[in-house]
Amino acid sequence: MTRRYAALAASALLVATLAACATATPYQPNIRGQATSGGFSEVRLEADRFRVNFAGNSLTSRETVEGYLLYRAAELTVAQGYDWFAVVDRQTDRDARTYVEPDPFYRPWYGPSYNFWRPSWRYYGGGYGWRSWDPFFGDPFWGDRMDVRTVERFEASAEIVMHRGAKPQADTRAFDARA
Repeated sequence: MTRRYAALAASALLVATLAACATATPYQPNIRGQATSGGFSEVRLEADRFRVNFAGNSLTSRETVEGYLLYRAAELTVAQGYDWFAVVDRQTDRDARTYVEPDPFYRPWYGPSYNFWRPSWRYYGGGYGWRSWDPFFGDPFWGDRMDVRTVERFEASAEIVMHRGAKPQADTRAFDARA
């Protein structure tokens, strides 16, 4: 029975390790060299003013990045002894890169030049002269397949000013840090 539990524990550990390789950015500080890229950082501009950033990896949505940014701003506001904060300036950057590569698993004749015999016919086309006809030309099944993927990364930044007391109800850029 002990071997069975050891094997089960080892396989569970393997699955957990592999799952950690492909996860969205968790709520964490942005430290160089960590397992999952991205996270939050802040810079103090004045005693009650900060610039807060949150960078996500390619699996983190824009909504998550912006939500983590506001969460970090609220956390920072409470840590500094304030009650609410106002967003003075806010920006979300989108970095999108498109990769176009030939499908690595589809090479019908294994090579870029296809140096071998294949069916081909020539015919005389009236005013056009001699022309070639290839049964595979223009057929989507035999054409080169391409793998096209777009990778998006979002980074949100906001400049916040912290305040004490009651949050003004009419201000849409004000957030209660303790709520």
